[in-house]
Amino acid sequence: MFKIIVAVLAITVVMLVALAGVDAMTTDIVDGNNNLTSYVADPENSLQATVDGEVARPGTYLLEEGSTLSDLLVAAGGASGNADGRAYDVSFVLESKMSFYIAPLFDTGDICATEPIPKVNINTASKSQLDEGVSAFSSSVAQAIVDYRNSNGLFKRIEELKDVKGIGTATFEKCKDYVILREG
Repeated sequence: MFKIIVAVLAITVVMLVALAGVDAMTTDIVDGNNNLTSYVADPENSLQATVDGEVARPGTYLLEEGSTLSDLLVAAGGASGNADGRAYDVSFVLESKMSFYIAPLFDTGDICATEPIPKVNINTASKSQLDEGVSAFSSSVAQAIVDYRNSNGLFKRIEELKDVKGIGTATFEKCKDYVILREG
């Protein structure tokens, strides 16, 4: 009797693991008629990307290789009406394991906000504009941002700030709502 119970438990565990694997390969997309559909992505030709912030369904999604941030946003149900389009580039081509934060235009803690959050363009701002405009940036971090930009070119996504010397996860969390990639 004990062997039968162990066999049933083993089969149950294998089935649960197998089903969890299928779930990990399933992604949801919203079509043009706002209908939610799912499909199983080919794990050989796919990538995994995470999106958080001002999207309908934050999370990690499995997408085809060559997908763009626009495809990820569609999979996540779209950007909210409070998403600041100046802080992300929908044409950005994804790589596996990337994460994206879609910043708000208005303060999410103030339901009556009528003025957008003041933001600084990390691609054009001077050291003093960065230092004065974003409280999370010290003078040395502001200089490091300018130096990084001069050495590596323009920032293509705000998460690149984590590659700047002096900006770790904590600083990024403090500044992510106060920076943009482009004007208007």
